Amino acid sequence: MADEPLVLGIETSCDETGVGIVRGTTLLADAIASSVDEHARFGGVVPEVASRAHLEAMVPTVERALKEAGVSARDLDGIAVTAGPGLAGALLVGVSAAKAYAYALGKPLYGVNHLASHICVDQLEHGPLPEPTMALLVSGGHSSLLLAPDITADVRPMGATIDDAAGEAFDKIARVLQLGFPGGPVIDRLAREGDPASIAFPRGLTGPRDAPYDFSFSGLKTSVARWIEAKRAAGEDVPVRDVAASFQEAVVDVLTRKAVRACKDEGVDHLMIGGGVAANSRLRALAAERCERAGIRLRVPRPGLCTDNGAMVAALGAEMVARNRPASDWDLSADSSLPVTETHVPGQGHAHGHAHGHDHVHEVSKDNLYS
Repeated sequence: MADEPLVLGIETSCDETGVGIVRGTTLLADAIASSVDEHARFGGVVPEVASRAHLEAMVPTVERALKEAGVSARDLDGIAVTAGPGLAGALLVGVSAAKAYAYALGKPLYGVNHLASHICVDQLEHGPLPEPTMALLVSGGHSSLLLAPDITADVRPMGATIDDAAGEAFDKIARVLQLGFPGGPVIDRLAREGDPASIAFPRGLTGPRDAPYDFSFSGLKTSVARWIEAKRAAGEDVPVRDVAASFQEAVVDVLTRKAVRACKDEGVDHLMIGGGVAANSRLRALAAERCERAGIRLRVPRPGLCTDNGAMVAALGAEMVARNRPASDWDLSADSSLPVTETHVPGQGHAHGHAHGHDHVHEVSKDNLYS
């Protein structure tokens, strides 16, 4: 285990300041500082508030992670950071911090992809990823079906949302129902006491001529909102639990149906589900049921690893080091729309590729920069 790469990962793509430390596929620390409460009164994430919160939380969160892992910053083999996609200002805080730590410590820097990190985090719980891996990623910003023959170099988009992401739809319906922000956990909780078959909400893009792996939740969101408005206009009580259950069922029905179909079509006998919405209890249950019926092995990380965290970034960074992938240059920038096909941002200017013990930092006196 001592031979496996020790990597610190920084995640700041949205409203969570995450710092994780991983040795190989073993999680040593997962420190998170969330600014979700600061956004709740606005009913959604405010980019400038998120960026400021990351700035304030960064150093204490890194120190907390190092303490939790019981390692020194000088022991690290690399620093990984989410380079995109995400909120531009928030990403910049993480990238700038990662550059500073990497430069001060004389360690290689790896700018990695947020979505690929969500897939790679499953290694920390269920061991090395099968190759290829089929992944369904569902969050506030993404609903994607991805085929990953090599998580460090080859991730192929099968399908994606053409409008609202699943998590975004949860937040918007929660707002219509006046349930607060974020909407996912409260809808999940209320839905357990409701009847998922009580209201027939539409299943987007499930017709014979529709794109087989793409998602659309905008029509569903509008349909639910209009149903609620009609009830209120008629002076009737809105059956919140039934609405929550029926809406949630419509979302997870489409997600799991398309994911299982993609596995069958591609001849992949397992499915990995990640992203914040993967913490949803009904999505987990229906996916397990449908995968078992189809002879597909389901891999879903525990809820804490599904939401944004630094551990997932560290996991992908460790894999980059282990496979001798090139480190990033110092001109690494945040890319808010980094495509998933770019699993990491390799350097152009100099030859990296040594997994351990190398220092690609220009020779400067670093002893007094970080003790």
